[in-house]
Amino acid sequence: MSYKANFKIWRGDDTSGELHDFIVEVNEGEVVLDIIHRLQATQAPDLAVRWNCKAGKCGSCSAEINGKPRLLCMTRMSVFTEEETVTVTPLRTFPVVRDLVTDVSYNYQKAREVPSFAPPKELGLGEYRMKQQDVERSQEFRKCIECFLCQNTCHVIRDHEENKENFSGPRFLMRVAELEMHPLDTEDRVREAQDEHGLGYCNITKCCTEVCPEHIKITDNALIPMKERVADRKYDPIVWLGNQLFRRGSKR
Repeated sequence: MSYKANFKIWRGDDTSGELHDFIVEVNEGEVVLDIIHRLQATQAPDLAVRWNCKAGKCGSCSAEINGKPRLLCMTRMSVFTEEETVTVTPLRTFPVVRDLVTDVSYNYQKAREVPSFAPPKELGLGEYRMKQQDVERSQEFRKCIECFLCQNTCHVIRDHEENKENFSGPRFLMRVAELEMHPLDTEDRVREAQDEHGLGYCNITKCCTEVCPEHIKITDNALIPMKERVADRKYDPIVWLGNQLFRRGSKR
């Protein structure tokens, strides 16, 4: 069973652009990326779109469909009615390269700013040991496919370009949280999250969790626990006193 669907696709580059109307055939079982490919084959051969696996695992085909950040390859046409106009636009938070392709280099820059895993110096290769419960605690975060939908929907940088310098976004705060949960990591990730990656900018609206295609509970399991640790360190009087005594002792 097939039908003709109305699409609006954003066409343009970093200087200008606009929505273009298309009428295109839709077949049963297809996803939005199938329609984009059909448009390339039949009506718009120069339409630019980034994709790779078409299986929801590479994160390449991120875009906004009817205003919501989604993966093109994981959004089935069956979720729309036949009369509905489907609007596909590039990720709003990042600069447009051309058509549906955006420059997401901001995310790679922020990734480089997260210090890597730092095990105890006295342990050699093959000597790392950790409990299974510690493995499972952060396993969820390693499901991330780096589609950057969470980064795109986070209003801290979506609506405030000036925050990008000081805010790493939910994806990389989640990475900091993952390392902080590792029992063998020796870096001060709590201080790092607050001072280097802008954890304080996050007001836990859970918009990042809502758009995650891997259903990672970014807010509940990564960001909120990190905020609690920051609050404990800065405002818990017992923790504060312990830190002061530890510092005083280390100076002797």
